Order: sequence, then structure tokens, then C-alpha cells
Amino acid sequence: MKDPSLMGSIPGFHLEGPYISDVDGYRGAQPREFVRRPDWKEFLEMYRAAGNKILLVTIAPEVQGANDFIRECRKMGIVVSLGHHNGSAAVIKEAIDNGAGLATHLANGCASMVHRHFNPLWPQLADDRLMISIICDGFHLIPEEIQVFYKVKGSDNIIITSDVTSYAGLPAGEYKIKTGETIVKTPDGNLRFSAQEGGLYGSASPLSRGVGHIMKVTGCSLAKAIQMTTANPARLHNLSDRGKLEPGKRADLVLFSMEDFNMKIRKTVVEGKTVFQD
Repeated sequence: MKDPSLMGSIPGFHLEGPYISDVDGYRGAQPREFVRRPDWKEFLEMYRAAGNKILLVTIAPEVQGANDFIRECRKMGIVVSLGHHNGSAAVIKEAIDNGAGLATHLANGCASMVHRHFNPLWPQLADDRLMISIICDGFHLIPEEIQVFYKVKGSDNIIITSDVTSYAGLPAGEYKIKTGETIVKTPDGNLRFSAQEGGLYGSASPLSRGVGHIMKVTGCSLAKAIQMTTANPARLHNLSDRGKLEPGKRADLVLFSMEDFNMKIRKTVVEGKTVFQD
């Protein structure tokens, strides 16, 4: 994204870690060596280094100091999301009481084996104050999960996210990551560790794939799918200048066609300037 004309469409950053669970499964693909407790002084250094553009922070609510950190973020207008965690119902409720407003890619960043009753999924689904983000690339969630999430939260409280990594633009094949482990990208865009029973390593699919996939598995309209991808995150972050096609809003536009639930991008406009055309 070196082209300055493209940067105008990015309002800020999501800090997903390092203040997450260090437990296998809940930690996801993030290296344990970098996981630690919330440190407000350290966070402010990162915040300033990012040009005061960190808009969203994911945190594990059960770690020591989480609630103090959540309250400080909310004072600054930073959205706090619960993710990569194994918080109990009581811990999750307390975090939401203190201002957490989102669940990061629900059902991912979660251990494969959890208690059928006491796990971090049910409390986050049950609390109407919490929006959820979900990865709809066809690999991270099975159709039934997406269907249940959609029925419980509805189109007003779901954000479709990509969880896309830098490997998205690379060809299929094997790649060595900084930890020394090997990941595999398949021709259909699945990205996972190469070891047997290897878990997912983020995503290699763009948001456009999520739009078609959630339509396919839930039967929702294109308008609802686009709302969950654009208008809802704009509302969550109080970005009143974007997210809807209305007079006075930013002219950030994507022209596309849908072909068998696949989005084909035809033209992209950022702040009224065409930056891509097929």
C-alpha cells in the first residue's frame, strides 16, 4: 500500500496482541514469547508510534490488569475487543461492563477442545451489548456456526472480517515463518501449519470472499452482507464520514458483480479518485 491515494481509505489500526492468552489454542498462531500482560505505558508508546491511529485493541479479559486497561482505552475512544481468550462468563460480563464492545473473530483464537457448557463462546453470544466479528472465508468457520451466529446476533451486530495475512498475495506453496515453522497455502486459499493436524495460520482470503460466503450459508441478502462488511465497522468506530452511500460521505466506492456468490471487483474509488479498474 505505498500509493498515498490508497492510504486514505485506512482510518487506523487493530492491535491484535500482545495482551492475549498465552495458552495453546487460545493464543492462536501468535508466538508465545511475545505474549504478555497489558502494560499501559507500553501501549501508549505503540499508540504514539502509530500516529495515534490505533482504533481497536484485542485483549484477553482474564489476564491480570485487563479491566484497568479496558477502562483506559475507552477513555480515549479506543474500541476494545475480547479475543484469543478463555474468559469465564463472569469475567466476560465484567469486561463488557467496563466497556468492551466486540468479540474478535468469534470461535477462532479458541482451543479445539472446550467444555460443552462452560466456554467463552456462549457468554459472548448471549450478551446483546457485544458485537462480534467473524471470518467468513470458508475455512475458519463451518456453515452451521455462521448460521447460528447470524440468527443470534443479526446483521446489525456482526462484522465480517478477513484476518488476512501478508501471505494472501503469494502463490500456493510452503513458506517458512519467523518461528521456524512451515505453513502451507493451498490453491483454494487455505493457510495453515504444515504439521499434522496443523491449525490455521490466519487467512489468505479478502473480505470480498466473506460477502459471498455469508450470503451462501445464511441466505442473507447482498445488502445485509455489505452492511456487515462496511456500515457496521464504521458505526462501531464512530466513523460518521463513511460506511454508507449518502450525500456528504466520503466517496469510497467499490463497483462489483456477483457471480455464483463470488465477488468480482470492477472498479475501486477512494475519496472520489479511481485507484483500480478492471
